Amino acid sequence: MFIIRPYKPTDKSVIVSLFRFGILKHVYPAFFKAMSHPDHIGVTLSVSVARYVLCGSSYFQAVLFGGAWACLVYYCCHEIYDAYLRRMLEAEVADIQANFSDSQANGFWVVEMVLNGKSEVARMLAAVKSDGWDADAVDAPSLEVFQLVVSFNQRRKGLETQLLETAVEFCKEQGLSRVIVEISSLQTAAISLFRKLGFTVTRGWRCLGAPWDDGMLSRSGTALRGFPPRGSW
Repeated sequence: MFIIRPYKPTDKSVIVSLFRFGILKHVYPAFFKAMSHPDHIGVTLSVSVARYVLCGSSYFQAVLFGGAWACLVYYCCHEIYDAYLRRMLEAEVADIQANFSDSQANGFWVVEMVLNGKSEVARMLAAVKSDGWDADAVDAPSLEVFQLVVSFNQRRKGLETQLLETAVEFCKEQGLSRVIVEISSLQTAAISLFRKLGFTVTRGWRCLGAPWDDGMLSRSGTALRGFPPRGSW
């Protein structure tokens, strides 16, 4: 049993925990993608071989320094997401009521479930009005999905679909042209879900300095419209 309802101030602590989980869960995928890049593979091998030669054919030193490089890459990935998390907690998430609930143009919804007789907020979706999101499209106000987070033990139960449809209906009620979402190529499950719901890739590009590709998907309120991606996913 569940209900989709607007955010309430009493949800704040749970929302912060969900938001933190939703951001930091991408650290490991980003790390593995970074380490699989030819440049990082080359550096790891070079560091290991150099240490092996300089330390008198010590396999231990070779593995140790290769592992140290991998740890540095992981630390950098974690710092990228942790810095973003801190910025969001100090900005939009700091005052959800003012930034979302008190604004007619923005929306913030949660899924409240009853599990073992106890109510629990298991999902959240935040959306904000976005003006003129694509240089190749007519500059028309859109609704941008700011964050969609599902608790770990409540995934794959289909409620994400209802949450997104709630955002689409809100988009129509506000007279906005479409719902858009900016997403990382690491979020393969989310991309698959959005595409099943009629979203199409409208923009793709390489996010320089980060171990992933970013792109944008959209779904108009009444009919689908898309544009060729500018980069690869």
